[in-house]
Amino acid sequence: MPGTIIVGVTDAASSRSAMDWAARRARETGRQLRLFGVVGGAVGAVGEQDVVERVVTGARATLERDAAALTASGVSADVRVESGDPVARLVEASTDAELLVIGGEPRGHGHRGQHGARIAAGAHCPVVVVPEADGAARAGVVVGADGSEVSGAAIDFAAAEAARGGDTLTVVSAWLPVAVPGDFGVYPDGYLMDLQAITQSAVDRVIERVRVAHPGLDVRTAVTEGEPAAVIAEHARTARLTVVGSHGRGAFARFLLGSVSEEVIAHLDGPTAVVR
Repeated sequence: MPGTIIVGVTDAASSRSAMDWAARRARETGRQLRLFGVVGGAVGAVGEQDVVERVVTGARATLERDAAALTASGVSADVRVESGDPVARLVEASTDAELLVIGGEPRGHGHRGQHGARIAAGAHCPVVVVPEADGAARAGVVVGADGSEVSGAAIDFAAAEAARGGDTLTVVSAWLPVAVPGDFGVYPDGYLMDLQAITQSAVDRVIERVRVAHPGLDVRTAVTEGEPAAVIAEHARTARLTVVGSHGRGAFARFLLGSVSEEVIAHLDGPTAVVR
């Protein structure tokens, strides 16, 4: 349903944080919220279908109670529960959604973190990955910029989000010099300064476009040497939302994130949107 915010619901602690985030977004924007549960793990064993059906029925009853509470609080919410592969089901559901919200777990915390990366890479709409709430005060929107087309889409999304929430937008871009072996020598005079200037110039062009689209938006830049994922993470530590682009391409690559976006969502501090 166009304009619908879908939240993937599991039994993970981060899933409750994702539901809360999605409910706030739906309330603020007047969007329909859909609580989407997927019962996975079936392998076709004898008697398994009865088990799956009972789990689906139980999950639907739980989500319907959550939806009723949300509706009573002013959020229009409905429920959808299916069985099957969680990644495939959520990616398919994202086709007509405005936003897909899922819980996120840091790398090394089980298969859900792997599922989250595949969902974020394969979805047809922006995906917001929300870690378990840490109680930190958060403000501002941070977006990574690298000059690519998908980075431009991420910047447009981040600027609209910052303008909607009255936040400061920080556009972050990082550069690295060509790796030099230890015995090669030093970089030529002006080389590092030129890399900084080239990157800053590219970001400045982005800022001009953002300011035309959002004249009242407070836009700042952060351009520095370093690994892009680490630089973005440093600036995003207390951000209300971090936005990165997905570089998936084609039928197979659609389920692969670019290295920077994958690193960012693997070390979540706060809600992070992946935009293609």
